[in-house]
Amino acid sequence: MLSTIERRQEIVLLTEKKGNVSVKELAENFNISTVTIRNDLNELNRLGLLVRSRGGAVPSNRLTKELSIKEKHTKNLKVKQKIGEAVANLIDEGDAIILDSGSTTEEVAHCLIGKKQLTVMTNGLNIANQLAQAEGCDVFITGGKLRKKSMSFYGAQAEERLEYYNFNKVILGVDGIDINRGISTHYEPEANFNRAMCDNAEQIIVVTDSSKFGKRSLHAIVTLDQVDILVTDNQLAKEYIDVLESHNIELHLVDV
Repeated sequence: MLSTIERRQEIVLLTEKKGNVSVKELAENFNISTVTIRNDLNELNRLGLLVRSRGGAVPSNRLTKELSIKEKHTKNLKVKQKIGEAVANLIDEGDAIILDSGSTTEEVAHCLIGKKQLTVMTNGLNIANQLAQAEGCDVFITGGKLRKKSMSFYGAQAEERLEYYNFNKVILGVDGIDINRGISTHYEPEANFNRAMCDNAEQIIVVTDSSKFGKRSLHAIVTLDQVDILVTDNQLAKEYIDVLESHNIELHLVDV
């Protein structure tokens, strides 16, 4: 039997797939009462992950769709390359960093190849492949179970390993940034691991193109108050710039 979190994630995915769902069909699908389903829908509506409709729910246009790492790689590639260059300029020789999996962080990794005396731990198989050619970089992989869709490792084994390290910086990719709910991603175990990464770093650097703003994924990672630096592109709306600055986040905007 699914847990409440798992059931609600399935409800969101089902709503996205079908375009609309009814309380009755969800109750039958999950073999639970309509009262429980209504509670689920009300909570998901409150979080902005779907929109309640008469007798059911429809998708929220703020909810991001998860793409494979291959699909992500080609989307907004030129912007991600410029973000990668900007982030590399924030990394000092001698730093010990933890680099998240993802397509934007892969561009960061590419731009770190010429650096010297770096120590990098990553949960991304794609990141490790990039850094394999970096002679001045010692590379560690977190270990754990490989999620092939995102080419990332996760799990208790990976989280426990982090406890034995201290990092200067964590470079975190995201699936959504919402003013009220903060940074989020699609897959719960990866969100758990991302939080562990942030807990073991002195400075949190978030990297994303501006298309991720105003969107939410199902699982929260950190709030905006916890972010130290954010690197994005200059197409970011002024309303978001104002909010980020009000949270004392050091903002870097690359030209596109």
